[in-house]
Amino acid sequence: MSRYDRLAHTSSVRRVQQEMGSATAARRRLREPAEEAEPLNGTAADFIRSLDGFLFASVGETGWPYIQFRGGPPGFVHVLDEHTLGYLDVRGNRQYITTGNVRGNDRVALFFLDHARQTRLKLFGRATAVPADEHPVLAERLDSPRTEGRVEQLVTVRVEAFAWNCPNHITPRFTRRELSDALGPVHDRLARLERENAALRAELAARHRPLPPPRGAYDAHDRRPKD
Repeated sequence: MSRYDRLAHTSSVRRVQQEMGSATAARRRLREPAEEAEPLNGTAADFIRSLDGFLFASVGETGWPYIQFRGGPPGFVHVLDEHTLGYLDVRGNRQYITTGNVRGNDRVALFFLDHARQTRLKLFGRATAVPADEHPVLAERLDSPRTEGRVEQLVTVRVEAFAWNCPNHITPRFTRRELSDALGPVHDRLARLERENAALRAELAARHRPLPPPRGAYDAHDRRPKD
């Protein structure tokens, strides 16, 4: 995406591209003007809604980056419009490093990764983190779905640019829910086969059960007829 490339491909990055022989391809991506914030398209919005977590990177006053994981049920990150993401932040370890960083520098990077589909989306944005009671209407909109826990803040991210990342080297991994959905039919079939197997065993056992001796048969010891 040209807007993302303009923000990411700094002069230092371009020098490295020149050294590594990829500057020509990079220049082709930078030809289109991209000064305005890039709107999310439907594919990106649906991808974000489908995930149960993402990585949130901010920068502190020392100049050092800080990365934090944010998780919840699929859809806890709401796409409010084509330029804005939002979610309710719940109480954690109470260090508030990301919140402090955002208040000092609102530039952030978000990284959305789907191991199962081997897909990842990277995003630049400007974030705010304020008490949820300052915007009760928006807080109510973000309440379902949301991460379980005591809500402390309302976080919004104004999207500046995004880009799909190369799928190479993403190890396929699956959540419990994904495995349960995929293996549900297999478990049902195994249960059905086990029931059929038990019924066949019972039928075979009944066929091979010895018959009782007929009335009047002789005992092997006294040779007297049995009643």
